[in-house]
Amino acid sequence: MACASFNHLSIELRMFGSKSYDFPQMVLKIESEMNWSNCKHLRFFRCHLNSLTCKCLALVVIALVLRAVLLPSFSGFGGIGQNHFLLIHNRSLSLNLEFGIRKDKFLEVPQIVWGLNNQKIAFVRACLTARMLNRTLLMPSLSASLFYKEIDLLKPISFDKVFQFQRFNSLCNGFVQLGRYSDILNRTDVVELLKGSGRKWTIERDLDQLRLFSKDPYDAYEIIRIVGKNPFLWHDHWPVKDYVKVFECLVLVDEISKEADRIVSKIREIGRAMRSEIGSSQNIVVSETSLSQPVPYLAVHMRIEKDWMIHCKKLEQRSNIFEICSSKEEIIERVGNIVGLETPMVVYLAVADSLLEDSSILNGWKEGLIPFEKKKLGLVGIYSKYPYLIQSAIDYEVCLRADVFVGNSFSTFSSLIVLERTQQMIRMGVSGSCGMDGRWPSYAYNILGDSKGPRPWRTNMSHSNLRAFSYGSNDISC
Repeated sequence: MACASFNHLSIELRMFGSKSYDFPQMVLKIESEMNWSNCKHLRFFRCHLNSLTCKCLALVVIALVLRAVLLPSFSGFGGIGQNHFLLIHNRSLSLNLEFGIRKDKFLEVPQIVWGLNNQKIAFVRACLTARMLNRTLLMPSLSASLFYKEIDLLKPISFDKVFQFQRFNSLCNGFVQLGRYSDILNRTDVVELLKGSGRKWTIERDLDQLRLFSKDPYDAYEIIRIVGKNPFLWHDHWPVKDYVKVFECLVLVDEISKEADRIVSKIREIGRAMRSEIGSSQNIVVSETSLSQPVPYLAVHMRIEKDWMIHCKKLEQRSNIFEICSSKEEIIERVGNIVGLETPMVVYLAVADSLLEDSSILNGWKEGLIPFEKKKLGLVGIYSKYPYLIQSAIDYEVCLRADVFVGNSFSTFSSLIVLERTQQMIRMGVSGSCGMDGRWPSYAYNILGDSKGPRPWRTNMSHSNLRAFSYGSNDISC
């Protein structure tokens, strides 16, 4: 091989930075491919290769060649070694993957209104909108009161007064991001995005608008401020699994969670005392081990308040579906007919007391089912010190933790509880059986099931959007 072989080797050696050759391998490669006797520029190497001096001299030349060939590859990095550069690059890549949502661009949304679970859906929809725009969602205001029509009567409450801010960002890291207004550099660098409404504003038009605002010139603004209707009413572009990812990041603040702990403990304590009393009256010895175990309870989201009855009747007329409204008597009868339900059992009734016109909800229950609500539990004081939103959050948590849950499939409150219970089963690897055959069974009392009981209920996680849970459905998978 002539000295021109240096050109060939130079090309290969320039790839050294991207290959894992070691130095001895490169020496052997040069020695094997170079014909020293034919190289005019290296005639002084025409000595016996077995000579130690000659070999040392050859190694010096090879080292100089390697330095000359490889040095330009690193000159652009100010002399930083390759390993150090790769470490920085990998660390940078890791950070980009870890914090996939930009922290220097923000999305601002209107105050979120309506009931707790409509607000949760609205919040998640706002998060997913921000994700689509590759922006951080500025922490929105929730609404402590239920007066959603009279805007001037709304009582705003900060998101972090209900849910844990840092915990949310930790759990949702890389998927969605929540920011504070103190993170903004220039509050005047804002462009407004007006959400359309009405029949002409289709899902396709809404999606096109979001795509438009994800590009320049709109994407250059630090803040995109959405104006218009409540996020709960925005068009839905995301599958259920995306909603679930964000729902799982919503963790109640310790104060609210501890109140729910107190109520659940009280319910189980009553159930334990009740079982012990019944055992004594029937001369049945109840073991200490049995009494020390958590006593199961059943929770019923009893939707019979005046506002719901007006809404559900109108909904039945519009949709021509007559499995939406349920009377108190129908609920009590169907819950009593749940197949495989072990009694005696405490039944916790989750109901909005301030909107309830029927005070006889504790009457008429099947023997072995002992109903309790806030007053009978002696825990009204816990609820009364909080606004409506917090009361609803406590009730939601008590129902979520119940061993058996019964609700209305057209209620957002009930639907999201069943969604979380279904996800909990999936996460724990529990069989997806319906009814009492499965773990954490749920039922819809508005739909007739076997033996005149409520229909078993499990969420279909494969839905392409959350519409069924946003507005209710009688398609409950089981």
